[in-house]
Amino acid sequence: MTGSVSASDDAGLRSDVRRLGDLLGETLVRQEGPELLALVEAVRKAVREGGGADLLASLSVEDSVQLVRAFSTYFHLANVAEQVHRSRVLADARSEGGSWLTRAVNRIITAQQEQTPGHELTRSDIEQWVGELMVRPVFTAHPTEAARRSILNKLGRVADLLDQGRDPNQSDRLAETVDLLWQTDELRLDRPEPLDEAMNALYYLDDLFRQTVPEVLNDFAREMKRLDIEIPVTARPLSFGSWIGGDRDGNPNVTAQVTRDAMVLQVGHAIRVTIAAMDQLRQMLSVSTKIAGATPELSASVAEDLKHIPEFESRFKRLNVEEPYRLKATAIVHRLAMTRDRHAQGGPHVPHRDYNDMHELLADLTLMRDSLFAHKGEMIATGLLERTIRTVAAFGLTHATMDVREHSDAHHHLLAQAVNDDAYSSRSHDERFEILTGILQKSTSLNVASLDENAQKTLDTFVAIADLINTFGTQAIETYIVSMTKGADDLIAAVVIAQQAGLVDIAAKRATIGFAPLLETVAELRASGEILEK
Repeated sequence: MTGSVSASDDAGLRSDVRRLGDLLGETLVRQEGPELLALVEAVRKAVREGGGADLLASLSVEDSVQLVRAFSTYFHLANVAEQVHRSRVLADARSEGGSWLTRAVNRIITAQQEQTPGHELTRSDIEQWVGELMVRPVFTAHPTEAARRSILNKLGRVADLLDQGRDPNQSDRLAETVDLLWQTDELRLDRPEPLDEAMNALYYLDDLFRQTVPEVLNDFAREMKRLDIEIPVTARPLSFGSWIGGDRDGNPNVTAQVTRDAMVLQVGHAIRVTIAAMDQLRQMLSVSTKIAGATPELSASVAEDLKHIPEFESRFKRLNVEEPYRLKATAIVHRLAMTRDRHAQGGPHVPHRDYNDMHELLADLTLMRDSLFAHKGEMIATGLLERTIRTVAAFGLTHATMDVREHSDAHHHLLAQAVNDDAYSSRSHDERFEILTGILQKSTSLNVASLDENAQKTLDTFVAIADLINTFGTQAIETYIVSMTKGADDLIAAVVIAQQAGLVDIAAKRATIGFAPLLETVAELRASGEILEK
């Protein structure tokens, strides 16, 4: 970045921060009177001069609260302005010298052209690494993220307005939003429950689904083509995970029922967002068979849809009779809606009416893409449709894969009551490991008829996991995390309980979920090799 660009951008940022600060000052006067604005300015002046302690100490509780709210709102607005300007700088950098990914690919191409003996970089090497790439950011209900969704939405509105450039109406819209911010309580009345936290995560997932991820995956595929590497349209180099609703270590509010409810909420929302994306496809794909044609496979698929979905509106059948892509997109919307209803009401999957999993949806979308490619529609296929396919592959029908986490002691607490060994709790790690591996190898049933309340909650969690995977597919929950793992027995204990719930079958060499140890102390980290080897 050149010095002039940096100076220009800094000037623009300062201008926007000053503008938002002025609007906030006007809001304070309108809402609370000029006294609060005068107090804010007095505190700012005193702090700049290295004082302010006496002034702050003299304030009443009511004035202190208002002062804190004023500065908090100001910093929210300043942060938004900084984010908008950072986005502009990155966009300018991409237009001038390419994104970081473009620059990375440039370096790879240079390295291929200037091979160092003994350190050759081949296309097959890169293709293998790219094929194995799997990035999964994980959402957690972090205690430092206390912002309400109402606040986040309004800050997003401020960002949108700043990004639009100035027009006669912008100042009024910004002033309106700042007033709304001031009149919105920044703090929740109650501590957020797990389902509230799940809803908050959906705010970020929505934005990623609609805006960020389609472009990121499109850029990635385009840059890989420069290396002569084709990224399959249904590949998943990027996906998302979540601990929200599944992290029960130290949180008694996260029960098996909460895990079920969080997943149902998440999947229902994911399908609604996907339906909106399909509606956008339906509006765009107006390709007519009178002009471009369609493959027999797509035509047959549409005929099957019309046969199995009697709810298909006759208006669409009549208006889109020569537009098979629109008919197919409409059928996808119907099937997604029926998938959502099946999840909400219970009941079995009905072939050709709802979707059993993400792969069936991707197959329908890929059918449309292949037909476009076969009829001079390459530009259309690689545009919105391909971006949609890559996005659906990343998010699936669950939006994010839920991880479940529990403390290792909870599993041993259950097993101490369920195995035929009165001394189980006092045994060493090695002794417990031998007992548990024996149970696994023999598929011995546990005695779970008389568990205490806490042990039953632990077992219920595994039963809930099995039910959710059976309902929503293997993408719903893939990993069970055992926190405070100190020995191999801590990990195997969770596997034994999972076997009881039908998640593990040693004889068939099948495990529906994976198990991950969380090594949280220096001693365990040093012993990690031995624990994992065992």
